[in-house]
Amino acid sequence: MSEKDETPKLSADLKLAKAARGAKYKKTNPGPFYAWPMGLWFSIFFIVPIVIIVAYSFMTRDVYGGVEPKFTLKAYKQMFDPAYGKIFLRTLWIAAFSSIVSILIALPCGYAMARSRHQTIFLILVIIPFLTNSLIRIFAWMTILGDNGLLNGILHFFWNIGHTLGIAKGSAFVPHKFMFTQGAIILVSIYMYLPYAILPVFTAVDRFDFSLLEAARDLGATKMQSMTKVLIPGVKSGIVSALIFTFIPIFGSYTVPQMVGGKDSYMLGNIIVDQVQKVRNWPLASAFSLVITVISMVAILWMLASNRKDANLKKVSTKEDVAANTNTPLLAGKTLGGVK
Repeated sequence: MSEKDETPKLSADLKLAKAARGAKYKKTNPGPFYAWPMGLWFSIFFIVPIVIIVAYSFMTRDVYGGVEPKFTLKAYKQMFDPAYGKIFLRTLWIAAFSSIVSILIALPCGYAMARSRHQTIFLILVIIPFLTNSLIRIFAWMTILGDNGLLNGILHFFWNIGHTLGIAKGSAFVPHKFMFTQGAIILVSIYMYLPYAILPVFTAVDRFDFSLLEAARDLGATKMQSMTKVLIPGVKSGIVSALIFTFIPIFGSYTVPQMVGGKDSYMLGNIIVDQVQKVRNWPLASAFSLVITVISMVAILWMLASNRKDANLKKVSTKEDVAANTNTPLLAGKTLGGVK
């Protein structure tokens, strides 16, 4: 038998061997069996509640505080009330501003942690706040920001010194209003969710190739330019993750604005709780909850798409580097052509 005749036979034998190996793997692979409990748990405690929320949002409010299975869009029409629109914009502003400030703080913190020899110690210090109940931390901030709290006590102390020296004027010390303001909500929200920003930024910076910063400096870039044009784009996936991990919980937050915010600091989370507990308007509460859920899902999909795009770019860059180092211009041309 000639060599040409043996080639198709060998390829057919290889295909049969692969098929047999695949069938044997399917029989011995217990993965789908192990996935059933997690899938069932996910369906019961995630998908089913969302389906209930969607269904309630299109139902009619009952006289006694429940819902009637009658299709209506009344809840979504109520959402366009100017008063609710003002609260929505306020919630969006507080969540966006708090998230941006958290990321601005997380970037130098994540960079310092990634470059430090004591990463474990810094990670423990970042995680320690999670070991304390969130309500206790909020109460601690209420003690600090109160009219007779620590911050006003420090201001009163310096005011007394200034009054003694003749610098401060006035006969009495008037406490500053730190509590029950939007500033208090932003400050406490940043403190509560800052670890959610630091950890993904640290992870991205820790994987970053710092030799790129040295190459940028060698090519004439300043230290600030190398940071803004090389480091920040290189850790974009971590920044996007930090933005989502802080924006979503702050956008739907209830306890922080309830405990340290005032009448002018009402947010969507407060509306949902009040509509359920006080007004007993389940359809409107479900409609607002669905809006928050949709925004969260869109943000998560955006994060996944951004991470996938960065991974594809890294793969292409790696292939180009391999082709260049092995002196195979044809391979590099094929890779570039495939990207185009």
